[in-house]
Formats: sequence, C-alpha cells, structure tokens
Amino acid sequence: MIRVLVVDDDFMVAKVHSGFVGKTEGFEVCGVAHTPEAAVEAVSVLRPDLVLLDVHLPGASGLDLIGVFREAVPDLDVLVITSEREMASVKKALRSGAVHYLIKPFKFAVLQARLDQYRTTRQSLVDIDEAEQAAVDKAFGVTGTENDLPKGLSRVTLNLVEEKLREVTEPVSATELSERAGISRSSARRYLEYLTGIGRVDVSLDYGNVGRPERLYRRK
Repeated sequence: MIRVLVVDDDFMVAKVHSGFVGKTEGFEVCGVAHTPEAAVEAVSVLRPDLVLLDVHLPGASGLDLIGVFREAVPDLDVLVITSEREMASVKKALRSGAVHYLIKPFKFAVLQARLDQYRTTRQSLVDIDEAEQAAVDKAFGVTGTENDLPKGLSRVTLNLVEEKLREVTEPVSATELSERAGISRSSARRYLEYLTGIGRVDVSLDYGNVGRPERLYRRK
C-alpha cells in the first residue's frame, strides 16, 4: 500500500480528499494535517510515501514546505492540489519535483487517474538496478516511440485500440474495448494498461457492480 498524507487547511476538503484516496486501489491515508507545522511534524513521524499538498496554508505556501519535507524523508513524493492557477506556482511545483499539479475543483475520477498513474510509475521502478531507456521514458511521462513497445505489444494493434477509444465518448471496460477492436479481453487489458502507464489514457473504477470494481478507460 502507498501511504498518503493529506495536507489542506480546509477540514472538509481534507476529508473529501482522504475519502478519494481511500477509494483508490493500492492507497491508504496515513494522516491528515491542516497547518504547515502539523504537516512537517506528520511527515517526520509518519514518513508517508506521498503527500497531497495544498498551496495555500496558514502563514505559508505549501510549495515552500516540499524541501523541508524531503529533509526528513528524502524519497518523499508530492502531488500538489490547489486552487492556485498562477503559472509561477505551477513552475515552482515542477522545479520542486512535484509529481503532478491538480487545480481545484476536480472530480474523483481525475484524482484517481493521477494516483493510478503515480502507482504504475512507482511500480515500474521497483527492483530495477539499471534502467533501459523505455523505463526511464515511462518514469518521466514520455510517450512510446515506434521501437520501444514492451515485448508482445504490436504497434498496429496499439493504433487500433487507440482508434476505438477515440470512437467512444464514455469510459469503456477492457471487455467492451475487446469487442469493438476484435481482440481478446486479455490483449485489450494489456494495451489499455500500457496506454494508462504512458499517460495517454485515464482509468477509473466502477463500483456499481457487486464484487471487485471494474476498471474503465477513457482516452485523454
């Protein structure tokens, strides 16, 4: 499980974001903080993997805390969540190493897609001592080229899958996509997960059915 600390000065917003995280597969909330001081202490004590960080905090900018956080936990990741739309803020977050910058308000599916993408990237780097260029490109969000597809994936089939995704306006399951493209469900799932990993597709979970939630895919 990826342990997440939620930092927001608005108690209700922090509660909502915590609920979003709790509904996303592979993530758990390890703590919540509403002030800069509480956030710094929480990072030091809880040592989370990821911080959902608001910019506007009492008496301080959340962006100024990223360096402080990393003094306590060097490999900590930060996903900035804020209503701040100034490009100076976006650039500062990028230069501080934030994994993403989400502008409020947003729907659950948007945050879920970013968390899923973060998890995929994080998992792709586990237990790798020497990275191939494709793995490095994936970690930095660079889309694939003609020659760096994972073994077993075809450029022709990948183009077909993307074409079928362009034809639909609502998120589709791997089963539905397989029927549209005329390929097996397992193949459809592989291509959809690859497209999700390189950032071309957003994924969400459908909790409408009994049992395990179904993954739904939408082209960005």
